[in-house]
Amino acid sequence: MEYADGRMLGEKEAGIGWMTFNNPARRNAMTMEMWQGADAILADFEADPEVRVIVLKGAGDKAFVSGADISQFEKNRADAAAAARYNAATDAGRQRLVGAEKPVIAMIRGFCMGGGLGIAMTCDLRFAAEGSQFGIPAARLGIAYNFENVRSLVGLVGPARAKDILFSGRRLPAEEAYAVGLIDRVLPATELEGHVRDYAAQLAVNAPLSIRASKLTIREVMADRHDREAGLIEALAKACFDSADYREGRTAFMEKRRPVFTGS
Repeated sequence: MEYADGRMLGEKEAGIGWMTFNNPARRNAMTMEMWQGADAILADFEADPEVRVIVLKGAGDKAFVSGADISQFEKNRADAAAAARYNAATDAGRQRLVGAEKPVIAMIRGFCMGGGLGIAMTCDLRFAAEGSQFGIPAARLGIAYNFENVRSLVGLVGPARAKDILFSGRRLPAEEAYAVGLIDRVLPATELEGHVRDYAAQLAVNAPLSIRASKLTIREVMADRHDREAGLIEALAKACFDSADYREGRTAFMEKRRPVFTGS
């Protein structure tokens, strides 16, 4: 799958959906068209039962996503009204990522800055190569980071470190990003993709309904109390216990073999 004149790529392989930000000339900076392509790719991955896990990566080794394409700011984000129109045009892709019910992994090489870090923070897990750099340069551009991204940042690193990152606009090396909880694993660059493939393959053979229940339950736990969906956690647990996969899991355990889960 290709979108945005080839700047967004989607590929399916052995239960894994790979979405690539393919704008290396601009360090994979996001354009409005790329956001629209991301929406289409993620919608396809979510609808395909053969896709069990989604991995996001940037083309090349210079950047995951270096942020929004600033060359579009004058045209699309010149003032608050223009920024609101831009956000409305790109919101579907963001909400598709936020609402994904399958596990989503960010595989990060190089720069992961601004809106790129926002994308990574929306993922369930973030694995990065040594030498990667992270930051939010909003204070250097005179713009404000939106509520959802700030909430994600605070949820990962806490309010004091979030203030440091936002106030200073400085870049964090991968080791510091790991130490403060911004990312989940740091690996040598030569080992990153192999590790992500192995990890994603492990998720792809686990029970999809169980993983979905875990992801949505954690989402409800982290939501504001008045925003939680009453009964959802109970319904998710019931669906798992009533599933063919639960019977398969029990049978495979008794027969001392690996279970084959179908997501039903």
